[in-house]
Amino acid sequence: MAAPNIVNVTTITGVTTFHAGIAVTTGGKGVLGITTVVSNAASSGKVLKINSLVAASIGATTGVTLQYFNDINHASAASTVSIGMTMAVPTFSTLAIITKDNSVYLEENTSLGIFAQPNAGTIDVVCSFEEIS
Repeated sequence: MAAPNIVNVTTITGVTTFHAGIAVTTGGKGVLGITTVVSNAASSGKVLKINSLVAASIGATTGVTLQYFNDINHASAASTVSIGMTMAVPTFSTLAIITKDNSVYLEENTSLGIFAQPNAGTIDVVCSFEEIS
């Protein structure tokens, strides 16, 4: 797993991605249904700087959990670190989970995954990041 030298950058590309309707049954990673928000492939030659991640509650009040995975496949609990656990997102409101004040770098073969609290509505997320190589 290489980490590009971000002092000698040749390219920085701004990217915004979104995932709508994240619920506990969304995704294919176990009973929690982890949805991958953004991932950095094992041989990408890039580092991803996550500048913002905002969660929006669609309908009922719900909670959201964001985790960092030290394995792009969400292989095991041993490769997981929680960034935020069951954070309350008020009805029809948003919650800034990652901002420029607490940005996160994703090296190769790492990802961010998110899931909603069981039986408590759905979440939309918008993630803004830079691909640096």
